[in-house]
Amino acid sequence: MLAAGDPAVELLAITTVAGNQTLEKTTLNARRICAAAGIAGVPLAAGCARPLVEPLVVADDVHGKTGLDGPRFGEPAVEAVPEHAVELLRRVLTGHPEPVTLVPTAPLTNVALLLTRYPEVVPHIREIVLMGGSTERGNRTPAAEFNVHVDPEAADIVFRSGVPVTMCGLNVTHQALATPEVLARFEALDTELGSLCVELMSFYASSYRRLWGFASPPVHDPVAVARVIDPAIVRCAEASVAVELRGRYTRGATVVDPYGYLDRPVNALVAMELDAERFWDRMVAAVGALGRRGAEGARTGTA
Repeated sequence: MLAAGDPAVELLAITTVAGNQTLEKTTLNARRICAAAGIAGVPLAAGCARPLVEPLVVADDVHGKTGLDGPRFGEPAVEAVPEHAVELLRRVLTGHPEPVTLVPTAPLTNVALLLTRYPEVVPHIREIVLMGGSTERGNRTPAAEFNVHVDPEAADIVFRSGVPVTMCGLNVTHQALATPEVLARFEALDTELGSLCVELMSFYASSYRRLWGFASPPVHDPVAVARVIDPAIVRCAEASVAVELRGRYTRGATVVDPYGYLDRPVNALVAMELDAERFWDRMVAAVGALGRRGAEGARTGTA
């Protein structure tokens, strides 16, 4: 919704992957959000149904059985295109007149497959700004953040690809807290979409209180989008980032080395600090714009 509703970026495509739920469910959820937010004319494609090496592990303890528990959704009118997400990405990248930024907010399986199967797309990628990893502790294991933990081999491919990478990990997304004051701002939009956002974040809040003791839940994925919209919202530092693939207790951890202890070259920008006020201003404005657009379409009978 942030990418579709903020005028600073052009949303070229939406892709799904197995992650917090199965591919079937994440694709349905993407269709549901597009329908609810009035996002039309943007191709949506399903991608990989499992990680590169290990079986899929979902996060139904956090996001519920649907992967998007909380609101009740009707049957979405938005359909996915028949091509695989990797093929859609290749087509969009090579067909666009300028390099494109990829913003993966899930396991990196699709992106890793794109880079290994079609290395010729690399010059067409401006950067990869991802939500995943952490400079500190994890949220799936003590050391590993969920998106990287689900498919660490894919994350390793992305970080070693040579493409500019910005990592927005838990250390910065935990600064994007959906406090009661934030929820009140979405409710004050007085739109169906604003109320939907409150329902989504309220369900998520109950999970975070139960599992991690957070008074207010962090919203992770929009932080990566915000970094693309306005880099000043997310302050970053250069570092070497390696993905642990073999550790008995640390598999999937992102080893962030800003001081050069490991004598590895810098391969990423790592998000460190969030301007939360500016972040929420852009979020509320984007949802407000989509909500007004949807209300106008309902009045005029257009989509």
